[in-house]
Amino acid sequence: MYLKTSIVLAAMVVSFALSSWKLKSPEISMVITAIVGALVAGLGLPVRILVEGLFTNFDLAILFVCASVFINIYSYSGSINIVTRKLVQRVDNKWVLLICMAVFMLIPGALTGAGSVSVFVVGGLVATVVRYMGLSDRKTAAFVFIFAILSAAAPPINIWTMMMTAQANMPYVGFEKLLLIPILIVGAFTIIYLGHGTKPESKEKILAELPEAASDMGWFRILCPPVVLIALILLSLYTPFSIPVLGLPLMFVIAAIAAILCNPKKVSFKEYYGVIAGTIEQIFPLVATVISVGVLINVMAATGVRGLLSITFITLPMILIFFTVLLFCPFAQGCLSYGSAIIFGTPLIFMFNAAGMDTTVICAALSLIFPIGDCLPPSRIVGRVSIETVGYKGSYMSFLKQILLPLLVLGGLALIMLIIPNKLSFLK
Repeated sequence: MYLKTSIVLAAMVVSFALSSWKLKSPEISMVITAIVGALVAGLGLPVRILVEGLFTNFDLAILFVCASVFINIYSYSGSINIVTRKLVQRVDNKWVLLICMAVFMLIPGALTGAGSVSVFVVGGLVATVVRYMGLSDRKTAAFVFIFAILSAAAPPINIWTMMMTAQANMPYVGFEKLLLIPILIVGAFTIIYLGHGTKPESKEKILAELPEAASDMGWFRILCPPVVLIALILLSLYTPFSIPVLGLPLMFVIAAIAAILCNPKKVSFKEYYGVIAGTIEQIFPLVATVISVGVLINVMAATGVRGLLSITFITLPMILIFFTVLLFCPFAQGCLSYGSAIIFGTPLIFMFNAAGMDTTVICAALSLIFPIGDCLPPSRIVGRVSIETVGYKGSYMSFLKQILLPLLVLGGLALIMLIIPNKLSFLK
């Protein structure tokens, strides 16, 4: 049985490597790998398994779409441009402005679960301001990347945590402090590390590079859509039996409607359709990733490969797991994207649970490790879009060297959470 499953695994690894090399698409490569695995395992072309896999993460795909539509409609109204200009005009301290730009980067990803959305929506604006704070193009790209992956790990939406809790039959509660505290520590370190020794340019130069702001956009119009979203989330958390079950996708749709109503500009239906169409095109790779991951995971479960990988990894000595988790999980993220959380994360949760460790802390720690792989090949989604948005012309290796120290701090904090989870359970 082990031999047969190992042969299937070898065939899937070879097919994934060849597909990634030739097609340069992790999503198509995962689907091809799933089909090859099913054929080698003697399942033929299992249409039912493939179709079921398509819908495994369908709810996450819907959440991606709705959240990204809200962010882009809100950004289209000019609210983000206005807030950025006002911050630059009124804030004279370099460190305070860098902190504000970091918060700007965190919000879109935290609301959508995708760091690349943060880069797409506010990455250009943030890069402009940060560059005029004296940071080089390489440091600017590092700033955008680090806060993009931190935004993906930040609550309320952490896709890795959602996938692991769903597979382990855990409630998605108690993660706010466990995720926010390490993110704030790494964020503060990154700002000091990248901003130390830089000399900012004049405000006039920064404002000249920023988009013009609409004069009739008041604070009520700016704050209303996010306040509506936050209010709906808080109501669902603290008064769950007093309101209907809305779900996060519908909450984002309601907030998007609020953003449309608060927009002072006369925008036609055709223009909003263009925004939505652009959003779908923007996040299509992310949606394709979570859908193709579902297909691959379903076939891996049917052929026994998922069990083989899980058992092999979790039967290692505990001390060896602590040393290897910072290596395997990021590289798995680079290859399988969010599927890495299911293949490696869920078995680890079961293993630590059997050892009497707090699984909520373990899950939070793992979801801080996986985003590190967003700069690693073959996918390197966030790393690639960060460099493109900033316009960094240097080598990718020099970019990796620049982000290495903040990533080591992030990995170190996550490793501490893995080693002493029970002592940190008070943060739930």
